[in-house]
Amino acid sequence: MPASTPTRPHPHPLATAARVVMLALVAVLTLFATHDVTQLWWIVLLAVAGLPALMAPEHPLFGPLSRVAEVLVLGLAASQVAAVATIGGEIGGLGASAVLPYLAVPVTVTALRRRFREGAALLAVTAATLLVAGALTEVGGERQIGQIGYLAVCAQWLILAGLGLYAAGTLHRVMQARGDGKPQPYAEATRLLTQLRTVARQLPGATLDPGGISEHLLEELRTVAPTDRGAVLSASGGGRLVVLAQIGADRVDWETTLDADSAIADAWASQQPQTAARSQSRSHRGGDVSALIVPLVAGVRTVGLVVLEADAAQAYPAPVVSRVTGLTSPAALRLEAALLFDEVRSLATNEERQRLAREIHDGVAQELVMVGYGIDNALATVHSDAAETEESLRLLRQEVTRVIQELRLSLFELRSEVDRQGGLAAAIAEYARTVGASGGLRVHLSLDESTARLPAATEAELLRIAQEAVTNARKHAGAANLWVTCEVDPPYAQIEVSDDGHGIGDQRPDGHYGLAIMAERAERIRGRLEIRPRQPSGTTVAVVVGSSPRRDNLRGSAAAAEGE
Repeated sequence: MPASTPTRPHPHPLATAARVVMLALVAVLTLFATHDVTQLWWIVLLAVAGLPALMAPEHPLFGPLSRVAEVLVLGLAASQVAAVATIGGEIGGLGASAVLPYLAVPVTVTALRRRFREGAALLAVTAATLLVAGALTEVGGERQIGQIGYLAVCAQWLILAGLGLYAAGTLHRVMQARGDGKPQPYAEATRLLTQLRTVARQLPGATLDPGGISEHLLEELRTVAPTDRGAVLSASGGGRLVVLAQIGADRVDWETTLDADSAIADAWASQQPQTAARSQSRSHRGGDVSALIVPLVAGVRTVGLVVLEADAAQAYPAPVVSRVTGLTSPAALRLEAALLFDEVRSLATNEERQRLAREIHDGVAQELVMVGYGIDNALATVHSDAAETEESLRLLRQEVTRVIQELRLSLFELRSEVDRQGGLAAAIAEYARTVGASGGLRVHLSLDESTARLPAATEAELLRIAQEAVTNARKHAGAANLWVTCEVDPPYAQIEVSDDGHGIGDQRPDGHYGLAIMAERAERIRGRLEIRPRQPSGTTVAVVVGSSPRRDNLRGSAAAAEGE
C-alpha cells in the first residue's frame, strides 16, 4: 500500500473572496484618486505579495513572510498614490486613504488565527514603512511626511486597525474565559443544593414538601380570613392546575382550567388578587358565596394560587385581602423552593424508576402471566381430570411462593443502602447472605475494607453492581456456590462476584440486560467492568475503581530494589 501523503490545506473560499473584493475596492479608489492607470501596478504587487499567505495560510514561514510583504508593499503604495493623487488640494497626502483600507486584510487574518502579536508586529511594520516612505518622498518641494493630510490619513487607518485587533483579542479572551468556566454551572448547582440542604434541615419537620407547605399556609390564612373552603393550586403543564392542599368539610371540585372565564384564570394572568361573588368550584350548589383568589408570585413567576371561599356575601373586603396577601407573599418563595426541590428529586429518581419498571415488566409481570396461564389450564381440567387439576394447583402454589420470594428480594434490594457506620463491605455481605440463603447458594465472603470511605455516590453504585451480579448468579447461572470478594482502600475499590454455574453464554436475555445496567453504572463512576468465565465453570463479574495503593507501593518498592 502506498504511503499516504499529507493533504495541503486549500485556500478558504471566504478568504479568497474577501481579498478579491478588497483589491477591487482599492483599485477603484486608486483610479479615482490618481486618474492614472499605471498606479494599478501597486494593486498587482499587493495581490502577488499576498498570494503565498492565501495559498498556504498555516505555513510557519511563508504565511507570516507573505503578510509582512503585503504591509511593506501597502506602505510604499500608500506613499506613492498620495504623492500623485489629485485629491486633497493644499492639504495634500489624502490620496493615501485610497490604498490603506487594504490594511484590514492582513490584520484581520492574524486576528482570526489568534496571532495577535503578529498582528501588532504588522501594524508596526506598516507604520515604519509609511514614515520612511513619507520621509523619502518629495511633493511640491517638501517632504511628504510634513503634509498634515498624509499623517492624518496614516494615523487614522493605523488606529482603526489597532482598535480592531484589540477588540478581537479582548473577545477571544472573554470566550476563552467562558470556555474555561464550563464547570461553573456545576459549581453553582453544588452551592445552591448545599444551601437548599441547609435550609431544608432548618425548616419545621426538615422537609420541602409542597403539600405540607400548602397545608400550613391554608391553616395560617384561616386565622386571618373567613374560610369555609380553601385550596392551594399549582401549574402542572398543559394549561391546567393541580390541587396541592385543600381545607373544608367536603372535598371540592375546583376549577383547574386556566383558559376558562373565571377569577382563577384572571388572577393567574394578572398576578393580582381577585374577588368574586360566585364559587370557583364546578359543582357548587348555590347560595351566597364570596371567593378570594390570591396568586403566589415569586419574583416575576406565578407558582400557584390560593383560593378561599366563604358562604357569605362580601366576606373579603380590602383589609382582609391585605392581611391575606401579607401571608401569601413570603409563602410564594417557600412554595417555589419546594416545587423546584420536588422537580430536582424527580429528575434524580427518574432513572431508578425506569430501571425498576423494566425489571418489574421483565420479571414479576412475566411470572404472573405464567401463573395466569396455569390457572386457565387448571380450570380447563377441573371437571375432567381431578388428579391433573390437583397437580396443576400444587405447581401453581409453588410458583406463587417463588414469585412472592422474588418480590421480597426485590424489596430487600431497594431497602439495602450503604450504612455510614457499617460500610460498603458490610452492605454487600448482608445482601449476598440473604440472597444466597433464599436461593440455596453456599456463599463464600472475602472482605477487606479500610477505615477510609469512598464517596457516597460511588459506594451506592458499587452496591447496586454487586446486587445485580449476585441476583444474576441466583436467577440465571444455576450455581451452587457464590464467591464474593470486596476490597476497599480509597480511592481504590474492587468488587468481584463469582459463581460455579453454567456460564454467561447460556443466560437468558434479561440476564444480559442486567450486564448492560452494570456496565452503565461502572462507567458512571469511571470504573472498569470485567466479565470473564471462571474455571472450571461459571462466571466472574468484577468492577474496579481507581488503582490499588498497595499495588502501587509494591511496584515502587520493586523499582527501588532494581535501582539498587
